[in-house]
Amino acid sequence: MTKIWAIVRKEWGEVFRQKMVLFSTLFMPLMLTAIPLATLYFSRADGGAGAMAELGDLGDMADQFAAACEGLTAAGCAQFIILQQFLALFLLVPAIIPVTIASYSIVGEKSARTLEPLLATPITTTQLLAGKALAAAIPGVLATFLSFGIFVTGAIFLSIDPALPAKLFSPIWVLGIFTVGPLLAIAGVSLAVMISSRMNDPRAAEQISVLFMMPVMGIFLGQVTGSLIVNTDFMLVLAAALVLADALLLFFATQLFERENILTRWK
Repeated sequence: MTKIWAIVRKEWGEVFRQKMVLFSTLFMPLMLTAIPLATLYFSRADGGAGAMAELGDLGDMADQFAAACEGLTAAGCAQFIILQQFLALFLLVPAIIPVTIASYSIVGEKSARTLEPLLATPITTTQLLAGKALAAAIPGVLATFLSFGIFVTGAIFLSIDPALPAKLFSPIWVLGIFTVGPLLAIAGVSLAVMISSRMNDPRAAEQISVLFMMPVMGIFLGQVTGSLIVNTDFMLVLAAALVLADALLLFFATQLFERENILTRWK
């Protein structure tokens, strides 16, 4: 573990000098947190009329949220249902930040001419990749938890119904933030490491890796358009699928990183 944490500290010291990494880690989570909080603010300002109107626009879909709204007033229920649509935004944080960091992990080493001496050390491939994976995943997961904490704190002051903030710890939110989020981070890191180990340009590796966020955006758009209902069952299936995907991606990431040949392939 000493060698792995040495890699983690080394990675953090290098990647956070990159402006794009700093932007993704600091500003992007705050921006995504501000969107649902702004929704709460404006719905509270008009006494919940806007939220109630949007609830009416949901039509038959509103009935599917009836159980989730137990204990809430009509206006509080309207706010909560609208906030449910933003759960996918919080899943973007562990999907984007680790990918951004990990995209620099291998290609950045090559560009800085630090990969050769690193591979010459007695550290194993598993230790090397574990260190790079943790260095990328930890900031993304912590940023997700911090964003969610800020969101819940803001909801305490901005929600119409005092009982609404407690609903943000319902099973769907807990599964999404504390289970699906970390699993997405692991999947994104594995994918980014595989891509970056085969690329020569850090920016090209990052651009390709960012495609990983498209499925999460698909979930958000599906919610907004009403074509997808994200409930507890959906989150359980998604978590199970991610566990399998993570295992496969971690295996392939280890297999594709051929430390004996990787330097001779790069020009």
